[in-house]
Amino acid sequence: MTGVLDPDKSTTTTPDVLAEYENEPVPAAARRGLASVSAVWVGFPMILTCAVFGGLVVYSQGFWRGMLAILLGNLVLMGYVGALSYVAGDTGRSFAQLAARTFGQRGRVVPAAFLATVVIGWFAFQTGLTGSVIHSTVGWNEAWTSVLAGVGYVLVTLIGIRALSVIGIVAAPLYLVLAAVALIFATNSVSLGSVFGYHGGGGALSFGACVTLVIACFADSGTMTSDFTRWSRNGREGFLAAAAAFPVANVIANVVGGVFVALGVTHDTAANGGNFLGILVDHGGWVVPVAIGFVFVNLGSVCAHCLYNGAIGWGQLSGRPMRTLTVVLGIVGIVLAGLGVWSHFDTWLNLLGVVVPPIGIVMILDLLVLPRFGITRTERAWHIEPFLAWAGGAACAMAAHLWAPGLSEAIVGMLTGALFFTLLRMTPRPRAVTR
Repeated sequence: MTGVLDPDKSTTTTPDVLAEYENEPVPAAARRGLASVSAVWVGFPMILTCAVFGGLVVYSQGFWRGMLAILLGNLVLMGYVGALSYVAGDTGRSFAQLAARTFGQRGRVVPAAFLATVVIGWFAFQTGLTGSVIHSTVGWNEAWTSVLAGVGYVLVTLIGIRALSVIGIVAAPLYLVLAAVALIFATNSVSLGSVFGYHGGGGALSFGACVTLVIACFADSGTMTSDFTRWSRNGREGFLAAAAAFPVANVIANVVGGVFVALGVTHDTAANGGNFLGILVDHGGWVVPVAIGFVFVNLGSVCAHCLYNGAIGWGQLSGRPMRTLTVVLGIVGIVLAGLGVWSHFDTWLNLLGVVVPPIGIVMILDLLVLPRFGITRTERAWHIEPFLAWAGGAACAMAAHLWAPGLSEAIVGMLTGALFFTLLRMTPRPRAVTR
């Protein structure tokens, strides 16, 4: 890749430890080690939401088919997020900066603004979910809990990439420990071996829809992975940092939820999937305050990551500092959470699975694949081919969603978007005729 993207490998003897490099590539001296960047990604999928989704997959498909859907979805994410992370580590550029290479200096505004806004919807959803979960668990006021939690999540994000590393180091082990504790409680009344015979069939999701569910959960932040992995020292470490999440951390989180559903110990499985918080709370005693703290750390990890994505994206587009945008977008997200935007979650996931994946595929081809075959182009303010491929891939994904529910619309969007973009790039542009 070096030489194709002209990465910024400049050295800085005294990098600013507070700088987030919203408007320039991360210089070599400010890059972080593999463990630090991996911690950013590992803590992201180790959340209750992923356990919920893993449980819904197993609820619909049964244990073994559910495991296959989880594995397939995560392998797709590994290739997708990993390729984008390789480019980010190689160049030090954020998503918005890389989008300028693919969509044009002016064209970048469309995908960058779209995704930087979408992730604020995720922030709002998880903030609202915090209030809802705590209210149903211990009866605290839902609105005020959401607001106070949102303020706390904003304060964490203000620290920057270092805070995301720390929260990942805390969130991932805490998830594993409490999942293990919940499993011990659950297997007091049922045999762990019973999960292998669980046949599911309780949900309406097809196999393809289950794969899409796994992919859609990280379609937005996965596409914006460059905001995290641009801190890697090189492309290889960028890929490995992403691989720590996909497949490793995300598979663990999904499988945990699936196991609890297969054991038959979850509450209202059709709605809550593999959410194991109720198992902890039902035990009572010292577990309850620990479970409450777990909710804030767990959902706070997602919120901080998403808010960071949004602030970096809008910071690059507006020229404003990341921390200023963190406060502004955080307030917007908290207000949306209070308005109940998180209750429209199903529609949100459908949007992510249909519209977002073609964006990343187009960028992977443009920045990583096609240049290796000598397929390049002249830089312009607007590059029309990626927009046409994005639209074509999204249209095919929507068609699959409406008329071929057995397929994974996310994968359909990726494959058709890739086909459209490759054909468009290989088609010679007509030259103007001089008379």
